[in-house]
Amino acid sequence: MTAACQKSAILVTGAAGFIGANLVLRLLSDTDTAIVGVDNMNDYYDVSLKEYRLAQIERTAEKTGANWTFVRGNIADRQLVESLFETHDFGVVVNLAAQAGVRYSITNPDVYIESNIIGFYNILEACRKYPVEHLVYASSSSVYGSNRKVPYSTDDKVDNPVSLYAATKKSNELLAHAYSKLYNIPSTGLRFFTVYGPAGRPDMAYFGFTNKLLKGQTIEIFNYGNCKRDFTYVDDIVEGVVRVMRRPPEKQNGEDGLPIPPYKVYNIGNSHPENLLDFVDILQQELVRAKVLPESYDFESHKKLVPMQPGDVPITYADTSALERDFGYKPRTPLREGLRNFAEWYREFYQR
Repeated sequence: MTAACQKSAILVTGAAGFIGANLVLRLLSDTDTAIVGVDNMNDYYDVSLKEYRLAQIERTAEKTGANWTFVRGNIADRQLVESLFETHDFGVVVNLAAQAGVRYSITNPDVYIESNIIGFYNILEACRKYPVEHLVYASSSSVYGSNRKVPYSTDDKVDNPVSLYAATKKSNELLAHAYSKLYNIPSTGLRFFTVYGPAGRPDMAYFGFTNKLLKGQTIEIFNYGNCKRDFTYVDDIVEGVVRVMRRPPEKQNGEDGLPIPPYKVYNIGNSHPENLLDFVDILQQELVRAKVLPESYDFESHKKLVPMQPGDVPITYADTSALERDFGYKPRTPLREGLRNFAEWYREFYQR
């Protein structure tokens, strides 16, 4: 971290989540700055995974002697958020707390409004009242919606969300822009593209497929296998977040003497979309290699090609040229390497 950041604490919301926990682990080995994590530990998916990630963080903090504090709470609780900012001198805030998932938003819309809209608003208000050096927040590739132009560029219009989840993420970008303009808060939104890796989210395809195959169930491959996803390994995401944290958008005034919003948005993706059928083929090979599944497993009898689901899009594909230009960074972990790490972790976690 920069010298400026070392004088203040770092807040990571969603600290027990997939990306949040990996970011905290990285920061614990990277900086002497105090780190405060907050997470409501909800049961959207198996809470034991969140507890596993927290245990990793606690062990690492103890080993490194890091200044780590965990708070169990919901960012939709305005009093909680305000008390955190009152108690700690946050220089950098990384908001990763959000209700994730496209399909879940169709059946459970309330939780998306609570966490992704009200929760984010509370963070913005706290950043206004207790000025920070940099607010970094998670957006999503889902904001590109039905955009047919690929690869997706941050210069593209994103006015056609196809899910409530996508709409809440676009709303985050709009709210952040308004607060950056009104209160000169440096903010950077990061549009993540299909993040995967060890100890990930069970609702993601690679994890769900593995669970089903192990139970002898049939996996459904949407859009008859014609979907492509820009799978991005979690370590690559974390590297991007850390680089962005270090360099907030510059504060400057326009010709009218008023602040130009210190506001940026970047894609973080692998820039190499993989066909779902090819992805499943690599996954099954790595599951066999890791001895999660036997070599004799009949994969073909456990696959089913099905139509596209509501809220899904046929392709995600990141244009990361802005990230490369401003930070000299581009994700590059090959899919096979990432899935190999996941398969080996899965064997250790579930089959020990």
